[in-house]
Amino acid sequence: MAVSSPSTTNVTSSSSGNANYTPALIVLTSLFFMWGFITCLNDILIPHLQNVFSLSYFESMLIQFCFFFAYFVVSLPSGKLVEKIGYKKGIVIGLVTAGIGTLLFYPAAGIRSYPLFLFAFFIMASGITLLQVAANPYVAILGKPETASSRLNLTQAFNSLGTTIAPYFGSILIFNNRCKTADELKTMNFADVEAYKIAEAVAVQYPYLGLAAVLFLIAAFFAVTKLPQIEAASQSSSAGDGGSFDHHHKSAWGYKHLVLGAVAIFVYVGGEVSIGSFLVKYFSFLDSSLVESEAGKLVSFYWGGAMVGRFVGSAVQRKINPGYVLAFNAVVAAILVSVSMATFGSIAMWSILLVGLFNSIMFPTIFTLAIDGLGKHTGQGSGILCMAIVGGAIIPLIQGLLADNIGIHHAFFLPILCYAYIAYYGIKGHKPSFNTAKA
Repeated sequence: MAVSSPSTTNVTSSSSGNANYTPALIVLTSLFFMWGFITCLNDILIPHLQNVFSLSYFESMLIQFCFFFAYFVVSLPSGKLVEKIGYKKGIVIGLVTAGIGTLLFYPAAGIRSYPLFLFAFFIMASGITLLQVAANPYVAILGKPETASSRLNLTQAFNSLGTTIAPYFGSILIFNNRCKTADELKTMNFADVEAYKIAEAVAVQYPYLGLAAVLFLIAAFFAVTKLPQIEAASQSSSAGDGGSFDHHHKSAWGYKHLVLGAVAIFVYVGGEVSIGSFLVKYFSFLDSSLVESEAGKLVSFYWGGAMVGRFVGSAVQRKINPGYVLAFNAVVAAILVSVSMATFGSIAMWSILLVGLFNSIMFPTIFTLAIDGLGKHTGQGSGILCMAIVGGAIIPLIQGLLADNIGIHHAFFLPILCYAYIAYYGIKGHKPSFNTAKA
């Protein structure tokens, strides 16, 4: 899941250009892997906790609400914190915060408290948000300036690797027993049902203790590792330098293509997260013989498609207008979701999994199109776009409500609407205009 934005902060280092920061870069790259892994592990936890607590679809989507709402709440304070204490300390605090969130899964599972689980998700996501605010400048500075782009692409690839393998390993570690259906639970006596749910709840404790240990170890490494000092460099107005026309507006909100882009980010993240969150239960609905531990492994194809698509899309966009590529991908994604809704069995499964391939380039493409021409307002525009990630909190919740009322099969029409808007943005909405109203 591409939820980390490119850094728009110019950075300078007081350290020698000959310093060897390869060990730090390796561990820094692991951060991108870790937050990708943790984020997509939610796709396995949602159906698992839905079984443990007998939740409705709407109630189970509160997990994604608490997780992605943290981006909306914590992004701006994280930026101010990093400005005050520095990027290195920001990374350490982010890792420790995420580690505390994962530790809270142990008592939440022990006392079987869904509200405590939700609180743990919020704390964990708050730490990941701070990591994202602080980590990108380090990737840019740990090495030669001319290879900064290559390093950023490498770290994003590891983020995608984390999102790809998380569902597979999560299915093995968390779905350690065959999950029982609602009908099977009805045939069991109360004591057996309670014993079963306790065992299922406890299944999340040790995997998340392991994640906490890894996060704390990485935090310790960064705390004792000497890293270059990074200073924010002020961005001068770039009016008249070609693509920028920032002199027309007093703030980023005056750019229509940015505001429309924020809506596109909102619906993209919401649609992508909604699909991923429902896949395990959706596959079990499409094929009743498919146990959830196996259905969870199939989710890896959804996120793996996104990883492959980023490499393909990067090459394609060098020759074809990015807006048209975005619109094409959105239209195909909408068609694939429609096919899945109209069919059953393997066709419905693989058509929805293929959506991941076409999701791949959407976030970075929308982001770059939306900040085009903002000049000195680029930083503010980036913050607006990052806050729009809250779509991952709102849209899954709405789809959960729909699934409870019209069924999980038909609830997927909501992502279709999301992709329809993204197609519009790719064709027309992203085009900067000198005639937008002044802010």
